[in-house]
Amino acid sequence: MSLERAAKAAAIWGFENPRITLAAARENTVYRLNSAYALRLHRVGYRSAEELGHELAWIAAMREAGLPVPRPVALLDGGFVAVVDGQFVSVITWLEGAPLGDPGEINNVADRPAFCHKLGATMADLHAACDAWQPLVGFTRPAWDRAGLLGDTPLWGRFWEHPDLSLSERDLLLAARAKADEVLAKGEGVLDYGLIHADLVGQNVMWDGANVGLIDFDDGGYGFRIFELATFLLRFMDKPDYPDLRTALCEGYSARAEVASADLDLFLMLRAFTYPGWFMDRAGEPNTAARSARATRAALKLAQAFMER
Repeated sequence: MSLERAAKAAAIWGFENPRITLAAARENTVYRLNSAYALRLHRVGYRSAEELGHELAWIAAMREAGLPVPRPVALLDGGFVAVVDGQFVSVITWLEGAPLGDPGEINNVADRPAFCHKLGATMADLHAACDAWQPLVGFTRPAWDRAGLLGDTPLWGRFWEHPDLSLSERDLLLAARAKADEVLAKGEGVLDYGLIHADLVGQNVMWDGANVGLIDFDDGGYGFRIFELATFLLRFMDKPDYPDLRTALCEGYSARAEVASADLDLFLMLRAFTYPGWFMDRAGEPNTAARSARATRAALKLAQAFMER
């Protein structure tokens, strides 16, 4: 069914007898189209047509600014989003290279710290380009702000209500949440805040041996810039070279701003908090239980360390 839908979508964009092959089946189902394009069938119910249109306009502006991101392909009417059999569809150019791998992996990279330095510099360039861009009137994207991370209805769900938590574990997360909210309330006016990708895990970072590319802005929106670094680093915290990777990423980013270690520690925990809530909404999907358990353990570990400081 998805392949048939992809073929219908390709025809809307004017592709005749296209070569369509499945590239990824994650939140969005992505097909490679004629080698040079990616056709995305967007997760039903996750984003509105307006949100997707604004995301693609944002990516187009970043591409125009010289960032290593795909170029959205417009329809004849100038829009970027079509509806096929009730599902939103978009087409973007294909970035060369391959994803780093699953979160916590850096595949096909000989010098991991050097890569992280380059990635940190790319994050800095992205944030600078975002600040220089004037969004469309009514620009609509999610907000990874204090409420979006720690409020009563966080963007990715009430993580402290994960069904696998014991009462004591839930109490720990609630205590850490309350303390973190106090800390962030004092610092949110000082921390750099603006448009961020918000999901720069290994699957969304491309590498061709020399150049970094950024894909999948599905969760991009407004947020604390340090959240960007924490998102990438979180899955490496148990790796032997984590200190080197962390230092290199922050040094690469320092072209824009210095990264305070205490702030980064806080946002590593806040990022960890998002995942138990995310998995709660996907409990019935394949391979979720083990990943959800790992995410919950990571959140509890960081919460415990935070409360002991």
